[in-house]
Formats: sequence, structure tokens, C-alpha cells
Amino acid sequence: MNKQLLNRRIRLASLALVAGAGLAAGTAQAQDKGSVHLAYVEWSSEVASTNVVRAVLEQQGFDVEMTSLSAAAMWQAVATGDADAIVAAWLPTTHADYIDRVGDDVNDLGVNLDGTKLGLVVPAYSDVDSIADLNDHADDFNGEIIGIDPGAGLMGLTEDVIEEYDLDLALRSGSGATMTAALESAIKNEEDVVVTGWTPHWKFARWDLKYLEDPENVYGGAEQIHTIARQGLAEDMPEAHAILDAFEWTPEQMGEVMLMNQEEGSDPYENAKQWVEDNQDVVQEWIDG
Repeated sequence: MNKQLLNRRIRLASLALVAGAGLAAGTAQAQDKGSVHLAYVEWSSEVASTNVVRAVLEQQGFDVEMTSLSAAAMWQAVATGDADAIVAAWLPTTHADYIDRVGDDVNDLGVNLDGTKLGLVVPAYSDVDSIADLNDHADDFNGEIIGIDPGAGLMGLTEDVIEEYDLDLALRSGSGATMTAALESAIKNEEDVVVTGWTPHWKFARWDLKYLEDPENVYGGAEQIHTIARQGLAEDMPEAHAILDAFEWTPEQMGEVMLMNQEEGSDPYENAKQWVEDNQDVVQEWIDG
């Protein structure tokens, strides 16, 4: 192992420790095509997409390492070259701050998923239909909005929402898992709850939910998920770069993988490999790219 690669792996491991996340090593399936480092944020959508890309790259003979980081650290890792790519860039709104900071140091390979949405989500049975009406029902929601990890762009936007609408609800940070757990508990008891939400997400397939109207358009319109690569990847590993550049799928396809990942005892990596095996026609388009 050369010194540059060793230093990169050490820095990646340090970022993962700071973010409170672990490093997953590639499998023995890989041939001698080199190692691709993928960073991602621990959202159900990004767990699904990053594992699928990992499975495809490994199928083509690459060793792949995945590092789970906070959103800010994920972008930093690509900008510094400590990670080769991410398939988890929500643009133009959610990750706007990050691309403003490091956009000159990374390469945007374009959209890998179109048709996303951000906002506040409540059970369909809720009497509230608009963010503007939340104050009138603040007690029903225990005076809080259930959020996700504090470094997420969605959380920053929700703080803006609270300010714009002068809401009497506090934003409670946590994780994607704690958010869905709170949602599930409230629905089981037919209680009101409001959470930060985004599409695509498996919760919309499991429960009957609705987005609250956002008359001030603070959350913005539909977004897209982009693939971002480090500078120099195209020259260093042109085949891997070409696959990353060609990777594109639909919310429905991503939803299939996310639902598989919600099955008790399931392994997102094994699920991704199964999806890749079952959808070779789609995968072949990425490989041919």
C-alpha cells in the first residue's frame, strides 16, 4: 500500500470516528482494479443508493469502501480527496451551503435521481393541512417537530421554517431512525405528530402520510440527487468514473431497495447485491456508460 493511499484511509477513518460512524470494507469479489471510496450520509435513501453503487462497482472488479459521515464531513471528504465520490448530494436546496463552500473543489456528475421533495409530514388523519396552521394545534403536537441529525440541510431549512412562520414548536434533533420510530409510535396510538420528511423514503409506502402545505415556499420545490466526484477521479479510474457518471435510477427503484432494507434482520449490502442481480438490464446501462 503506497503512502498516499494509506494517508487517505487514515483520514477517512478519522472522519468516520468524528461522525460517530463506521467503515465498511469491500468484499473479496473484487479483482485488481483499485479501490473506490464512497462516502454517504446515514439516510435510508443514501444507504440504499450507495450500497447499490458499491455492488455494481464490485461486480466490475473494484474494491469498494464505504464511510458513513455527517453531511458536512461527507462533502469535505470528497473535496479533499479523502473520498472518491458521493451519490447523496441533494441539490439545489438541501446541500446548498456545502456546494457553496466546496463546489470549486469537486466535480458534479449530474443527477442520479429526479423527483425529490422536502417538508413537514403528518399522518393523513391529522386535521392540520398547512404549516401556517401549526400554532393553532401546537399542544396536539406536544410543542415539537421531530427532526433528524442536526447537521442535515433539512434541519437548517426547518429552522428557517420555524422563524418564517413564527412557530411555537421546537425542533428536536435525532436521526432518521428516531424520527420514524416517533412517527410509528404516534400512528399506532392515533396521535398527532409532525416530522421532517423527504421523498423518496420508505415511510410513505408503509403509512398514509401527507406533506403540510408550505405557502411561503421555504422548503422550495422539487430537488434532485446528484453524484459528486473528487477532482482527478476520471484520470485515475476512468472506468469507475464512467459508471458513477452513468448511474441514474427512479424513486420507485430506490423505494424497492429501501423497503427491502426495512425487513427485520435484513442487510442493506446484501439487499443491494440482490437488487443488482435482479435488475441487470438497468445495471448494464450504467456499465455501458
